[in-house]
Amino acid sequence: MEFTARQIADLLKGKVEGNENAKVSRLDKIEEGADGGLTFLANPKYTPYIYSTKASVIIVDPSFVADQPVSATLVRVENAYKSFVQLLEIYNQIQRDKKGIEQPSYISASATLGKDIYVGAFAYIGNNVKVGNNVKIYPQVYIGDNVSIGDNTTLFAGTRIYSDCVIGKDCTIHSGSIIGADGFGFTPNSENQYSKVAQIGNVILEDHVDVGANTTIDRATLGSTIIRKGVKLDNLIQIAHNVEIGENTVIAAQTGVAGSTKIGKDCMIGGQVGIVGHITIADKVKIAAQSGIGSSITGEGEILQGSPAFGIGDYKRSYVVYRKLPTLEKRIKELEQMIAELKQIPS
Repeated sequence: MEFTARQIADLLKGKVEGNENAKVSRLDKIEEGADGGLTFLANPKYTPYIYSTKASVIIVDPSFVADQPVSATLVRVENAYKSFVQLLEIYNQIQRDKKGIEQPSYISASATLGKDIYVGAFAYIGNNVKVGNNVKIYPQVYIGDNVSIGDNTTLFAGTRIYSDCVIGKDCTIHSGSIIGADGFGFTPNSENQYSKVAQIGNVILEDHVDVGANTTIDRATLGSTIIRKGVKLDNLIQIAHNVEIGENTVIAAQTGVAGSTKIGKDCMIGGQVGIVGHITIADKVKIAAQSGIGSSITGEGEILQGSPAFGIGDYKRSYVVYRKLPTLEKRIKELEQMIAELKQIPS
């Protein structure tokens, strides 16, 4: 689609400086901008590019003052970065504005479909599924029996939603993710083997949850595995059965959370963190990448690092000492030698 500088300024409540009829049809990096491109300047270190870029329109902050000629049309807004993010979302919505049911696909006669939905080829929608309005179901998605999906949710290609799971409104689930597979439940038997414990619960994703590609969220043994409103999960995360993650918590890639652990709201968990089962993590906790959490964290807002993790300040001080261990060992040996020599001196 094509827009003019004036249309963009009206959308962002900005002011045009230059040719208000300048046309753009794509979004560019400022350093790679070309004719017909729209870009932005928010980070001062990119300022030199505003004079060399070939982009047609540039979004800038009110504070920007040019010290040499700028060939592009400028659109001044209250916050250039936030305005460009807004445009990215609008562009994304336009790109994903698919509607209709492609064939071949399978939709059970007992399924209920909302308005303006999209179902891609080779998708499967099982018995008694309820799909809300404006839902996007991309090709090769599997939706098991009795699943409920809220309005404006997008399931990208290859997503698998097992039976009885509940997906809220405005959720995004990326390709390869599996919601509702069995939890890892086995018990030893008399034959020194493992018998499977049936996993008869489900998974609940509340509204505005994002799930990254190839992330897995296991169904509960009993009850529900619950991902609360606004949670953001990166790619390649494992969430085990009966876990509960609080509102607006964000978790980076390759983290694993073992069964029945409860994570508070507004937490930030780095990549490759391992969290044992049956513990509680307080609200607003921050856990650095590659940390190991082996016990409950009760202090709200704590920041932890290490394996096993402890307070980040203590960890950093300890790590400084750890790096100096070879030097310290050498110094200790020298001191021991000096003490031994002093003991040999007659009193």
